[in-house]
This record gives sequence, C-alpha cells and structure tokens, in this order.
Amino acid sequence: MELANIEKLIERYENAETSLKEEQMLKEYFQQENVPAHLLEYKAYFNYFSESSTERYTKTLPVKPRRTNWKWLSVAAAVVLMVSIYSINKPGKLSVEERHEAELAYQETQKAFQLISQNLNKGNNVAIAGLQEFGKAQNKVFKTKK
Repeated sequence: MELANIEKLIERYENAETSLKEEQMLKEYFQQENVPAHLLEYKAYFNYFSESSTERYTKTLPVKPRRTNWKWLSVAAAVVLMVSIYSINKPGKLSVEERHEAELAYQETQKAFQLISQNLNKGNNVAIAGLQEFGKAQNKVFKTKK
C-alpha cells in the first residue's frame, strides 16, 4: 500500500472517520517489518491489541474460605441481652418531689411556647397588612378591579 494512502488513513483514524475495514488495513500494514521511521509510533499502537490478546495469566489465585468468627458474634449477643435486661428491669418510678419538679418544668415550657406563639402571630399580622398594602398599590398601578 502506498505511504500517502497510509498517512491519509492515519489522519482519518485520528479524526474517528475510518471504517472497520480501513482500520483492519492499518493494522495489517503496521504488522509488517519495514515501516517508515516517522510512523513507528503507530506501529506500537496498532500492534498492542494483537499482542495483548495473546497474553494469558497463568498463576493460580489462592482462595481462602471465609470463616465466621463465632466468638465475637456470641459476645455481641451477650451484650445486647444484658442491655435489654437492664432496660426492662430499670426502676421507672419517680418520687413525688421529682414528679412535682417535672410538672413545674412542663408548665414553664408551656408558658415559653405561648409567649413565642404570640410574638410570631404579631409578626404574621404585620406581614399580612404589608401584603394588603402591596396589593392596593399594585391595583392602582395596573388599574385592575377586584
């Protein structure tokens, strides 16, 4: 094959414009021994795939069976069992004084939430009034009727 044709095919190959048949022609050309010096880099490129397809991995891989470590599993089960027994038998009775303190804390929390709610409602009323004023101004600008 002519050198000019090969160079044109290489240029088309680099622009991804070659067909499979043309690529096969390039591959066959670069398998020859007498390739011009300025095309030697393409020889290594096109011969790589044919050489790598013949390579085989011949070593054997050692496969170790996976063993379950039952010791750690039994320790974890024992810990879960102990925690569950402790949480079930935990004394849950509060003294009268603790109940009274908890009730006072609950009432103070309710008062705080009520105060926050009142202040937020004031802010909502102000925001709604501002929106109403905006709507009136918009109606004046665009001269729309309600």
